[in-house]
Amino acid sequence: MRIGLSYDLKETMPLRQAGCDDALEEYDSPETVGLIAASLEAEGHTVVMLGGGKEFLENILREKMDFVFNIAEGRGNYRSREAQVPSILEMLDIPYSGSDPQCLALCLDKPLTKKLVASAGVRTPKWRAVNAREELYEMDGFPFPAIVKPAYEGSSKGIRLTSVVEDSKQAIEVIGTLLEKYQQQVMMEEFIMGDEVTLGITGNSPPKVLGMMRILPKRRDGYFIYSLEVKRDYLDLVEYECPARLESKVLQNLEASGLNAFRALGCRDFARLDFRVSHEGVPYFLEINPLPGLGTHSDLVIMARELGWTHKELIAEVLNAALERYPHDRDPCPGSVAGHGQRITDTIKVCV
Repeated sequence: MRIGLSYDLKETMPLRQAGCDDALEEYDSPETVGLIAASLEAEGHTVVMLGGGKEFLENILREKMDFVFNIAEGRGNYRSREAQVPSILEMLDIPYSGSDPQCLALCLDKPLTKKLVASAGVRTPKWRAVNAREELYEMDGFPFPAIVKPAYEGSSKGIRLTSVVEDSKQAIEVIGTLLEKYQQQVMMEEFIMGDEVTLGITGNSPPKVLGMMRILPKRRDGYFIYSLEVKRDYLDLVEYECPARLESKVLQNLEASGLNAFRALGCRDFARLDFRVSHEGVPYFLEINPLPGLGTHSDLVIMARELGWTHKELIAEVLNAALERYPHDRDPCPGSVAGHGQRITDTIKVCV
């Protein structure tokens, strides 16, 4: 097939959040884009680099694509930014990988995600959203310690070693800083003492848990959070245990909670979910990434590698899950390119 690759590179993004050294954290590097392209080409596909933003618009209208493999994070500081590229692809009736615009916009909004996940019976820590400084003094009864984070960010943006607060005075100071820096709602969440576990899910009918990975600190002093500093220095600061060596009942509860959240939020093809498991063995849902990183150092790729998967096999798993969602009898458009080496179908051909 002729597959377009949509993405946003760090070096093409304007710096919108002054004073934030993590403003470009969620965007990809040329190395990641090249790695994904190589894995798709290894399966016999022709890859066309579409880029993101205006470049993507120009390319998607000019090029003839059978399918788009989407990893674009979107432009701006909008909570719906991850929905930008899929919305355009749906308007043009071009098949693509990953979740749809509604799901992507929803999952980037942490408070809204929590409401829907909780309504599906998935346990989540107590939390509250703060929109303005005037609300900072209404914290009576909130359980401490708590963790404070921007409400509409991914890739641990705004989550630092100093993000855990022990009382309302400390919370007011940290929340005020985040409101000013990130110009968006802030979420304060009960901090669950215990293990950090991330789940990978792939597929659709039905989705399945690819694996569960426990993130273990090499230095056990104070509160452990999988912060931006830790992720940037993960080789020295953490160990990855995959499969996670937890009691079978805990693993069963994690699997059930992960799949329930995946379905409740309408995710497709793949996602990564973060949990904290309390000392009593109770899993608490933290957040979900329906557009997880696919670079060498991304958690989902590390997890797959620990389980014996190659990068090519992981990309093929996501691609095949996406292809299976589309009808196998779509009529080819004039000028479309015949596929090469498809596992699922050679009849998905669309044009713009």
